[in-house]
Amino acid sequence: MLRIFQQIALWEAISTVILFFVAMPLKYLADIPEAVRIAGSIHGFLVVLFVVLLVMCWNEYKWPFSRVVKYFLASLIPVVSFWVERDVKRQIHAQKTTGTSL
Repeated sequence: MLRIFQQIALWEAISTVILFFVAMPLKYLADIPEAVRIAGSIHGFLVVLFVVLLVMCWNEYKWPFSRVVKYFLASLIPVVSFWVERDVKRQIHAQKTTGTSL
């Protein structure tokens, strides 16, 4: 589940970049509002999935509440989910090298 959460964090961050730097300019500069509707829907779905998986990982891996809050707040700031993805990737690597569960 940790790897899935890592991937969703990555895709949520990518969808934020696409929404802000592709879809929004297309809407306001090229008068294509559908771009925001489509990118926004995809991004919204990924945000909900991110939060659901965050809660599931909190429960399964017994993460401290502070980590959950940190990851959630980071997900609210555009492109900071890239940091969450990288942090979870480090945890996966540490888990593999030590053979322990997080």
